[in-house]
Amino acid sequence: MRLVLQARELFTPLQRVDRPLVFIEDGIVTDVTSAQAREVPSGVQLMDLGDALLAPGFIDMHIHGGAGHDVMEAKPESLEAVERLLCRHGVTTYFPTTVTAPRDATLAALAGLADAIEEPRISGGRAKPVGIHLEGPFISHERPGVHPPNDLVSPTLEMFERFWQAARGHIKVMTIAPELTGAQEVIAEAARRGVCVSMGHSDANLEAARSGVALGVRHATHVFNAMRPLGHRDPGILGETLMNEKISAEIIADGIHVDPLIVSLFLHLKGAEKAVLVTDATAATGMPDGHYRLGSLQVEVKDGKCMIGGQLAGSVLTMDQAVRNVVKFTGWNLQGAVRLATLNPAQATALPDNAGMLVRGAAANIVVLSPAGEVRKTLVGGCVA
Repeated sequence: MRLVLQARELFTPLQRVDRPLVFIEDGIVTDVTSAQAREVPSGVQLMDLGDALLAPGFIDMHIHGGAGHDVMEAKPESLEAVERLLCRHGVTTYFPTTVTAPRDATLAALAGLADAIEEPRISGGRAKPVGIHLEGPFISHERPGVHPPNDLVSPTLEMFERFWQAARGHIKVMTIAPELTGAQEVIAEAARRGVCVSMGHSDANLEAARSGVALGVRHATHVFNAMRPLGHRDPGILGETLMNEKISAEIIADGIHVDPLIVSLFLHLKGAEKAVLVTDATAATGMPDGHYRLGSLQVEVKDGKCMIGGQLAGSVLTMDQAVRNVVKFTGWNLQGAVRLATLNPAQATALPDNAGMLVRGAAANIVVLSPAGEVRKTLVGGCVA
């Protein structure tokens, strides 16, 4: 039976539709129209959502875990717990993100995550992994954040190939420091294979950053964090990231990783098309204060901060909160903020088939929001999670 959603308004997110009707069949959106243009036919299942807003399901391209589990556990029961938590916060699509670890642990995690990506999904109910984000080990010793220095690896084509084979080609995003010896060859090869190559955890100067972009870098990882600071005579990687209109860039808009004023500055410079919201969420997300895993590390969470030895180590941010924070911090409207969590990450990662859009022909991955941006329901493949 066809399902029809009815609500107060809808964000595609490029357009706003008043009194929308969304027709869904076999997990696909077959029509998006309005109650003024079309009547609800008989013989369909109507879901009247009242004053709710409909939007594409959120996409998180940088997430390490949640619900007490780290994605590098790469076990079905662990990932299922993470995916159900994601759905409660409007995320329908995600890129499980590794953290630098001993080589064998990384290879094992990549293989397990590849299994999860290839797992057939008969019905919805939880977010779906669509590709792996390899964050580390090809990052700078000068800007590692909490990534273990002893496990960092110089980028080589041989090592990239080992990771690629373990992941069975499912590495879709890779964070790399473009200034490292060997990085140029790896950037070029990864870009050739369709990977979204992202510069981050980097001490690159402007020349090195521009060289990386010329070879295939098209994104930047959690801008301002674990990155060479912006200098007025030494603009470095941040100068290139903020001013190059061809590069998309992600930000952790929790009010902890960067000040709310910096979120406004970032959005002003990157604009509505190239700014991406990510959570960088850890296993502690959705959990009480305590100690949790981040790859092979242990983080302490207290008062909303994830820390290791006095350093920030990921977050407990959820994507719906990030969207609301953009509205709160910057004065952007909710439609604009939704785009940063839907269409923009879909375009940054080159997802196919109208991903990040709520339009005819797209997968019926939909978040139902209150007028204030709070999640009321999430549908994955047309099924309520």
